[in-house]
Amino acid sequence: MSRHDDTTQPYGIELHKHRFAAWAACRAASVVNCRFGVEQGRTILEGSGFTASLSRPEQLPEPQVVDEAHRRWRTSVIREAKEQGLSFTHGVAAKLVNIYLKGRFVCGGSHDHPRVRCLHPPIDGVLLRTLAARNVGGYAGEWKRAAKVRWSKFDSREYERVIAFVRRVSGNSPLWTIEEHWRGNQ
Repeated sequence: MSRHDDTTQPYGIELHKHRFAAWAACRAASVVNCRFGVEQGRTILEGSGFTASLSRPEQLPEPQVVDEAHRRWRTSVIREAKEQGLSFTHGVAAKLVNIYLKGRFVCGGSHDHPRVRCLHPPIDGVLLRTLAARNVGGYAGEWKRAAKVRWSKFDSREYERVIAFVRRVSGNSPLWTIEEHWRGNQ
């Protein structure tokens, strides 16, 4: 059992949603040169505060401080990963956090809540290459540059740069809408 084990909680929908979101996040974020299992990834998430009790959009940060909160989340995930003997980049930490929050809140029925609308979408090579090929927002060069760096190798600055472009392109739409260009589902 992990030190942040959730089995003391009665099995209900929140624990069910937490386990699913953690599983999806771990599968998506585990990449070549940074492989880890679902149990290990879930321990990292739970150690960073992503537990079954994080279940209401009101518990998420206000839109104006979401980037600062996300930086703290990534730092915490990186620290927890290190305790597990893993070396996470900000890109891997972001993917773990973003897929988890997507599963819990965006796809969990709260997609239009103000605090959910500003959550960072998962970034990967499939999305970046499509954004570049379609010259989304007129930023083809930026998307290509980010794809060349590779999302799994992003440091904090590179990750935040990509999110800033996502925010520009999204305008008043929720940030998750950038995923209309993600072709990983095909």
